[in-house]
Amino acid sequence: MHDHRKLGRELGLFGTDPLIGAGLPYWLPAGAAVRHALEEYLRELERQAGYQHVYSPVLGKRELYEISGHWSYYRDGLYPPIELGPTEFGREEVVLRPVLCPHHALLYRSRGRSYRELPLRLAELGGQYRAELSGVFGGLTRVRAMQLNDANIFCSPDQAVDEARAALAMIRQAYAALGIEPARYRLSLRGPGGKYAGDPGSWDRAAAILAGILDDSGPDWEPGEGEAAFYGPKIDVQVADASEREATLSTIQVDFYQPVRFDLHYVGPDGGRHRPVMVHRSIVGSMERAVAPRAQAQPESRGPPAAGPGRTGHDRL
Repeated sequence: MHDHRKLGRELGLFGTDPLIGAGLPYWLPAGAAVRHALEEYLRELERQAGYQHVYSPVLGKRELYEISGHWSYYRDGLYPPIELGPTEFGREEVVLRPVLCPHHALLYRSRGRSYRELPLRLAELGGQYRAELSGVFGGLTRVRAMQLNDANIFCSPDQAVDEARAALAMIRQAYAALGIEPARYRLSLRGPGGKYAGDPGSWDRAAAILAGILDDSGPDWEPGEGEAAFYGPKIDVQVADASEREATLSTIQVDFYQPVRFDLHYVGPDGGRHRPVMVHRSIVGSMERAVAPRAQAQPESRGPPAAGPGRTGHDRL
């Protein structure tokens, strides 16, 4: 096994500089070629699966993340607001985005939607930014700026199971093609405390969907109490590096909460307004973390899961 940090130096793939800052790696030409090939593979995989690619700004108004809930739930992990103004709208505060899903919700609601358009699969290789504390960085596995292989699927409630199942199949297809070995599959659930939003019925419904998909798809999995995002449970695919450090690489979430927060609708076959479901998914997480796992592919049922620290900075918020 080879440590990706050692290989990064020896092969001239990436590096850091104190004048750029801790947790902000740069990609050298050889590393940029690897990243470009990975990005093109993912874009083509998504195109073949019916995804439409979009671009959205790396900045958003503070109000956007207040609506989504990220501001109140993850304030300590966000960069401080940048004050702009005065403008014609008065003083405004913008934030480096920590996630892409609020932007995609606004793209969805940019016009009226019909059930005939669903599922609408929006994908983006986009930058996101986390104000990680110094001293926690580990090569490319935990950084402050990352390029996320993200997608948000807007679908009717009866399409959510098939969309989440297809996302898991894409993850396993990409892992096989790239030689990435999963350490374990985890269903991240609510835990005690008040950090979770939405009604318990929606949580139970989403968790049942994801558990059923894992059961039907074959891999062994385990529950992870207290590892869910604040708005819903998620499938986390864990990987390990050469030092057996474990991190989340891929995620799938069934989300009944954000469509309510952003007041998303579509017109159903009955002519009425209906609420869509969001399925969030990332096939290989960030480009940074995707090159860090062990490169030795083995069967998924290789034995007991590796121990690991649980949630890390690239997990979807």
